[in-house]
Amino acid sequence: MAESDRPDVHDREDGPADRHGRIADHVRRWCESCTIEGRHAPLSDVAALALAAGRLDDSTRAVLAARRRAGRRLPTLGGFGELRRLSDEHARLLARIAELRPGAARLVLERRAAELAKRLKAARNTVVHSPSHHAQGVRAVRRDRRDGLHLEIEQREALFEALCRTPAPLPVAPLDQARGTVLSVAVDRVTRWSERTPFAEAGRRAAERLAREVPRDDDRFADRYDTLLFLAGSLYDRIESSAAWRSEYFEVQRSQLDLVEELTQIAVDTVALRDLLGELDQAIRATPAARAGLEARKAALTPVWDQVLARVTALARIGDLLTRAEEHLHLAHVAHRTASLDQRIDDLIGRSGARELSAENTEFVGDQFGAAAELMGTLQHALGVDIAELTTKERPAEM
Repeated sequence: MAESDRPDVHDREDGPADRHGRIADHVRRWCESCTIEGRHAPLSDVAALALAAGRLDDSTRAVLAARRRAGRRLPTLGGFGELRRLSDEHARLLARIAELRPGAARLVLERRAAELAKRLKAARNTVVHSPSHHAQGVRAVRRDRRDGLHLEIEQREALFEALCRTPAPLPVAPLDQARGTVLSVAVDRVTRWSERTPFAEAGRRAAERLAREVPRDDDRFADRYDTLLFLAGSLYDRIESSAAWRSEYFEVQRSQLDLVEELTQIAVDTVALRDLLGELDQAIRATPAARAGLEARKAALTPVWDQVLARVTALARIGDLLTRAEEHLHLAHVAHRTASLDQRIDDLIGRSGARELSAENTEFVGDQFGAAAELMGTLQHALGVDIAELTTKERPAEM
């Protein structure tokens, strides 16, 4: 995933307290508005599988964790975000078909639904029955069961259903796309045609009004929970792909944090919270007389949402620190490359009899490297604090 495709919380250099508050505000605002600024690449397969594990039972999660540690791969479909879109579109079509009377419109929708059902069936067969990923013979199955690596058919079916709920941005409606394009063209033309004319000011105001009507080019999500899970998965991908995170500078920090397990636990708590609140809402609608007591139970779950937000914020802070670390790591690499030229510089300057210039250059390079090393040390400490907060954070009480 390109870095520009990831949620960005790196605005400026600031102190730890300011950084904590700024990033927490970003995460909460995105989740409550069900929107993340900009367009973002789909989640990686590893992130999608870790989030899907949050919808499974403990025994299935244990097998998935064992397979990951053993390097056993799972089938891929070229991006599970697309599987989510297929599943959602199929469900929407079935709902619309159920409301229509027999006729041409219903026939068109039924054909489209049948096409999607065929694609979903092929995806299910790949995940559930792939011979290159699941043991096929009696001996192989027994061996995998003994080692805790075998997923039973029912577990694979449950995994596929969980992958169908992979967090993904909502598709942009064609009408919104067309409207945005038309308005963008109108803004450009009004601005250009009124420029350097007596109507320039009126044209500028008209262009500003039109620009406010252009739909924002941001990713939107079904609800705050999908937003949170997609954000957590994107942050996982951001951290895992970071050159700084993989460098020797953060070797200790890497050993302190199991990112996949943390992502799964965030999904476990988020899914449980969404299910509980959904059941409470249904109970309120079914028994209005018990509304007061049920609303009190909903209010009791508010701290759980805050705790899950705090855990994703901690991941976001790590991602923010790594962005800064990469900038300083680049400075350190430049200093190293410059230092490697010292001998050649010394030889050249020595021949010209100006050795004092060589000393000044060496001192300058040393200062550069020293500044980079000092900054990396500061970032190592800050990253250690964020990881400690993430890994020692109390899990939400049993829900």
